[in-house]
Amino acid sequence: MSVYVIKVPDIGEGIAEVELVAWHVKPGDLIAEDQALADVMTDKATVEIPSPVTGRVLGLGGEVGQVLAVGAELIRIERDGAGGPGAVPAASVAAPPPRRVEGSGAQPAPPSARSTEPSQPALRDRPIASPAVRAQAWELGVDLKDVRGSGPAGRILRADLEAHVASGTQLRAPPSAPEPSSSGATRAVKIVGLRRKIAHKMQESKRRIPHYTYVEEIDVSELEALRSQLNAKWGEQRAHLTLLPFLIRAIVLALREFPQVNARFDDETGVLTQYDAVHVGVATQTDEGLMVPVLRDAQARDLWSSATEVARLAQAARSGKVVRDELSGSTITITSLGRLGGIMSTPIINHPEVAIVGVNRIAVRPVLMSGAVVARQLMNLSSSFDHRVIDGAQAAGFVQGLRSYLEQPATLSTE
Repeated sequence: MSVYVIKVPDIGEGIAEVELVAWHVKPGDLIAEDQALADVMTDKATVEIPSPVTGRVLGLGGEVGQVLAVGAELIRIERDGAGGPGAVPAASVAAPPPRRVEGSGAQPAPPSARSTEPSQPALRDRPIASPAVRAQAWELGVDLKDVRGSGPAGRILRADLEAHVASGTQLRAPPSAPEPSSSGATRAVKIVGLRRKIAHKMQESKRRIPHYTYVEEIDVSELEALRSQLNAKWGEQRAHLTLLPFLIRAIVLALREFPQVNARFDDETGVLTQYDAVHVGVATQTDEGLMVPVLRDAQARDLWSSATEVARLAQAARSGKVVRDELSGSTITITSLGRLGGIMSTPIINHPEVAIVGVNRIAVRPVLMSGAVVARQLMNLSSSFDHRVIDGAQAAGFVQGLRSYLEQPATLSTE
């Protein structure tokens, strides 16, 4: 018998440490080769660490939420029998290449995905799937043993699960909801993975940047009329236009007069870097938490190009297929909650940027025009700025520029 120490693998890209976000095994479990052991997170990418050997888990190298250095002990596995005095000295081995988890954050495997049977044959029959796919299968009431996998080594992909459900195959009944807890009951929820990354970034931004928020009301009646006309004319041939492509174009034009808003501030060196190119971060809500994919070179795009790229990035973020380079390099950010946008907000700047533009919901309200009360479509923009490098007058001028372009949408295409 022999004992193997599996170490945290080098995931590349200069990563020196990872956060342990999920264990899929526990001490005493029998495991099969290529079975998922743990999920670890680097930046905003979550990867799955598989086992290179078959054996029994002797010990785990850390707890969920703990940060481990590359090369640190991840797990100990005994081969060919139970551990004990007869075990030979531990041999260190590298884990197989980590596998990217579908979805941006780790999810604990559902009860059906955990190993409970002591026999090795049962472990070899365990379907290969990511934690996100296992969790989705549990929610849908699907036994993964009934799903045919199309991935490497029969790995079950999200598309395989969706095709299985679409085929109408009989599903098992989902687990019954637990009885409501008694009054006064509490739960301790550990913040790990992507949620912890978001918490740290937001805390750093509020701690380091003296925010102030400027709110302005925008009449988007003409803009909405134009948007509807363009979608009606080109809807079957081009991308669907939402409000965002128009706002992105307005930002590009307004930044020509206020270039200090399209910048990143290094407060350690005291250097403000202004950019000619406009790389717009688009805050996107996913099941795992908030992500900010980047629309690059907005200044070189027309409305439909921006609409196509925004839709692609949002889908990639929500499906877990967004890549690392698509989550960095923004020079200004847009945040919007759509119909849930409320009448105003106080958005937090995406550090080290110096400005963020917040979109609130559009509402039909009465407005006095030429002595008559008329119904108009109004929307507030709630924009936050870094007061260290952008004065109030500059922020107001920038937002008033946005207002002018959005209220007179013909100007968006004439400059």
